[in-house]
Amino acid sequence: MADLLGFVLSGLVSGALYALLATGLVLSYSASGLFNFAHGATAYLCVLAFYELHSGFGWPAVPTAVLLVCVAAPALGWGLDRLMFRKLARVGETAQIVATIGLLVALPALGLWIVELLEDAGASVKPAENQFGLPGVGPSPARSWQLTDGVGIDSDQLITWVATAVVAVGLWILMRHTPLGLKLRAAVDDRSLVELRGLSADRLSSIAWMLSSGLAGLAGVLATPLLGLSAHDFTLFLFVSATAAVLGRFVSIPLAFAGGLGLGVLQNLVAGYANFAERITGFRTAVPFLILFAGLLLLTRRSRTAGTAAVDAPPVDYLAGRSRLRRWGPWAVAAVLLAAAFYTVTTPFWSGILAQGLALSLVFVSFTVVTGLGAMVSLAQATFVTGAALVAGLLMSHGWPFVAAAAVGTCAAAVLGALVALPALRLGGRSLALATLALAFLADQVLFQIGWLRNGDTGWSIPRPVFGPVDLNDDRAFGVALLVLVTAAVAALSALRGSPSGRAMLAVRSAPAAAMASGVSVVRTKLVLFTLSAGLAGFGGVMYASYNTRVTATDFTAMTGLIWLAVVVAAGLRRPQFAVVAGLVYALVPHLLSDYVTESVHLPVILFGLAGLALANDPDGYCAAVSVRVHRRRLAGGGSAGGGASGAPSGSPADALRVPSGSPANTLRAPSESPVGASQAPSEGPIGVTQAGAPPTASSSPAEPPALELRAVRAGYDGAPVLHGVDLAVHPGEIVALLGPNGAGKSTTCRVAAGLVGPLGGQVYVAGRDATREGAVRRSRAGVVLAPEGRGIFPALTIEENLALYLREKDQREAVYERFPGLAGRRGVPAGSLSGGEQQMLALAPLLQRPPKVLIADEPSLGLAPRIVEEVFRLLTELRATGTALLLVEEKATEALGVADTVAYLAQGRVTWCGPRASVETARLTEAYLGLAATPEADKGADLDSDPGPASPKNPTIPSQTRGGVRP
Repeated sequence: MADLLGFVLSGLVSGALYALLATGLVLSYSASGLFNFAHGATAYLCVLAFYELHSGFGWPAVPTAVLLVCVAAPALGWGLDRLMFRKLARVGETAQIVATIGLLVALPALGLWIVELLEDAGASVKPAENQFGLPGVGPSPARSWQLTDGVGIDSDQLITWVATAVVAVGLWILMRHTPLGLKLRAAVDDRSLVELRGLSADRLSSIAWMLSSGLAGLAGVLATPLLGLSAHDFTLFLFVSATAAVLGRFVSIPLAFAGGLGLGVLQNLVAGYANFAERITGFRTAVPFLILFAGLLLLTRRSRTAGTAAVDAPPVDYLAGRSRLRRWGPWAVAAVLLAAAFYTVTTPFWSGILAQGLALSLVFVSFTVVTGLGAMVSLAQATFVTGAALVAGLLMSHGWPFVAAAAVGTCAAAVLGALVALPALRLGGRSLALATLALAFLADQVLFQIGWLRNGDTGWSIPRPVFGPVDLNDDRAFGVALLVLVTAAVAALSALRGSPSGRAMLAVRSAPAAAMASGVSVVRTKLVLFTLSAGLAGFGGVMYASYNTRVTATDFTAMTGLIWLAVVVAAGLRRPQFAVVAGLVYALVPHLLSDYVTESVHLPVILFGLAGLALANDPDGYCAAVSVRVHRRRLAGGGSAGGGASGAPSGSPADALRVPSGSPANTLRAPSESPVGASQAPSEGPIGVTQAGAPPTASSSPAEPPALELRAVRAGYDGAPVLHGVDLAVHPGEIVALLGPNGAGKSTTCRVAAGLVGPLGGQVYVAGRDATREGAVRRSRAGVVLAPEGRGIFPALTIEENLALYLREKDQREAVYERFPGLAGRRGVPAGSLSGGEQQMLALAPLLQRPPKVLIADEPSLGLAPRIVEEVFRLLTELRATGTALLLVEEKATEALGVADTVAYLAQGRVTWCGPRASVETARLTEAYLGLAATPEADKGADLDSDPGPASPKNPTIPSQTRGGVRP
């Protein structure tokens, strides 16, 4: 019993540290969608600073810890968010993973380099690398207390428990009982909706990153006596804590916190009671990685096919369609010059460095296969390199020739890759990367610790081969041979991309479901890519080990693979020739820096790691960015006519609004006239039945500017134009119904008006003030509210919390409950559990208490029952009565015309007609809306002042996109 209590208590110490790190991971991931692989590096940086300030400069322990945890670490998180993480949130998942891995590599090296500089300057710093048994925040040496016979605790453990408990309570209070916590949870639920409610999602993200970095700093300072100063141990500690984040599904802070505590206890219990583990070297330390891998397989939600990254759109190939000479000529010339350089200009030293870079290029090309072609981020490539090299060395020690041993080693790596891929392929993106990294750590700590495979610390000798008169012991000959192999690998992969199999692989990458429907086996394709990549990495590993003439089990660890990935992705993953550039850069840059800049070994690591920062601006790497910039410069030099956005009409706003011949509208304004709105009628006769509608409930004076006005607005997405000069005005106390077929640009118009999409041209005015350059947050604070298509609620928040985000005062929320008693009885229920109608009521009800100046309602009746639809439109008319200007986009044209004061018709990104509701002709609108010919009966007068039944001839047919036809 005493042993069990001892294991539990000591496990709770490491568990508390896991819990702190896991909570920080969940906070940052929830706020930005980024899994921060550099979280452990932040902890290490704080430990390093604490050690030097406390032990080196003699600062008091507690004030130093408070300064680092409460000021320095949050400042680091804020700076990284502003410089890097905000931009990374908008790029593909591959770039996100690699950029944070780059930080994982760079931050510890940066800290150690700063210590070196301080030491050179004469500061009283301490040796910083791999120091253990360091003092913590508490007394040194730590005080101990005996609880029972054989069970004791010390002051460092007690401080860790108390600090963790205080943080847990503080986080619970912050997230559940403060306005800031409510806003943070709302940002986790729906980032864009937060901005539509006038809250800055970027500011909330910065706060989350500051909290996350503060928790990492606290975990690091508390772990100082346990881990000492070892960047490798802190990185391992991070990935163990990632298991707890997986248990919380990266969104639940309480589950992640509890998972961290449980993980620490479980790890200690296995270490203490799993007797079979004594026969397996490294098993006890590998337990967390087994749990991480199992947790990823069991708990990760499969929202899409494994390994795909829909947001990783391929870059434009500006050389597509060019001749082979134009595409490959420069690379062929470079290869010939490099081969000639081995025997002409390079010294033996630089010949060896170039040969080393070419050997690494074979390994780096394997990343092009698995990640560039397959969109799967594998962090186990170094494992395949080590496995192949060890097998080849083992066989050569038994007399096997080099070629046969290299072939078997390559096959062994391919088989190992297949074994890794089989269980992991159901995962994708971040989860797949973590799973492969867990398996890489397992291989380092268990597989490569097997005595007959590793041959102790000396490893295996792998002599260079001799083929007749060609002796590869000469670095020049070895370099040329490697150049031939690299050229063959690049050519083979380029041919593969253009083959039917390569096109199938690209199809699986971009659209797995469509590829499967076309008869392509997604699992088999990904398994082939993973196996091919592992085999290529293994072959490169054998050649690299042959260059060094020896291999050991610690030459290529999982951490080395992380650096390799950062270097390759920074250069570019899409083309194998970019990987060759990365291999040469990786080999040459450290020696160039050592000879001409500094002898510090940390600076090259910093540069390689910080290369990931460039991915925020150039997610396809610097090699691909060169061609993009050259192409843009050529376009700019060519002076393309027309200017503006591609495909957008040029000239005056009148040109942008030109209607094709035969269009039902020739009533558009001249450029000098005011925008179309409620105050003007068509200049030519009405296009149909006169509909006598009631005047607006609240009208604005003629001199008052529109509440919302769009002037010649052009907008689109990723260069594809959608709106071609939209002019529209909405006045206070007026409902403008914007009608049009699917794809006309109605939702884009709403998003531009709300500030979610910036216009490519034109202006947006709010109450006469130019708001074109303002985003959604400032528009919302100015009184422009968008009720987005679907439901404008936060599903994970309760009804009360949803209301509290918009209505700060309790009496305002009580007024909502009085109006909607159905919500009052369930105010503590998550909004996502409500019916569709109740959710829409919840979204619109707060607006009655604080009416906005402008409400943009995008499909408010979507998916609702008829009775609820009536209530929704009743709420809209009540808002109009308060003076709110409403822009209504609605697929149910009958209901929209029933409340509208002004109707605007949008077709192909242009307003083709706008006028009073009374001037709408039903039959012509039907023809324009659906392309259907109107019947003569439909052209007969229909007096909408009366209320005929559904079958009455006087009840006109209005198009409904819900049914795809004419709706009575």
